Amino acid sequence: MDTKAPLDVIAGSLRRERTRTGLSLTELAKRAGIAKSTLSQLESGTGNPSVETLWALCVALGIQFADLIEPPRPKVQVIRADEGPAIYSEHADYSATLVASSPPNARRDLYRIKVAPGPGRESQPHMPGTIEHVVLSSGRALIGPADEPVELGPGDYVVYPGDVPHLFRALTPATTAVLVSETS
Repeated sequence: MDTKAPLDVIAGSLRRERTRTGLSLTELAKRAGIAKSTLSQLESGTGNPSVETLWALCVALGIQFADLIEPPRPKVQVIRADEGPAIYSEHADYSATLVASSPPNARRDLYRIKVAPGPGRESQPHMPGTIEHVVLSSGRALIGPADEPVELGPGDYVVYPGDVPHLFRALTPATTAVLVSETS
């Protein structure tokens, strides 16, 4: 088992967060109630931190525990137009490509949608509290609750409850959109 990798992540996170807050080793150790030598060892990737020590450092730094033990995610992520896992409808010329899934403690997913004219995609209600946001990128479409969809053109935005039957029907070829599904 590789025990060095988590220590390296913790060391890097501690250095990054201490620099961000502008705290010295001495000041952070004092605020966390730990020895300066312990903090120095942790920042150098040596030592064996306890959960209690890590929690004390998180409180002193004003960060979440996960911020200390998970590798940082890139600040900029690019997904090209032809990349990502596409999921296709059985009943319509419709595909949804997951672009970004919900991070921990959030409930939203981001999809790129491609639809051809036809019957459209009729979706059954999702989990209670689900809201869908759509920005039409190209084409024209009827989008929204199945009993009252609205017609959108390029650049138009609609938000509607996703916990009722809803529709996405392309009116022109090459209709594309960005859909954000969020649950409260």
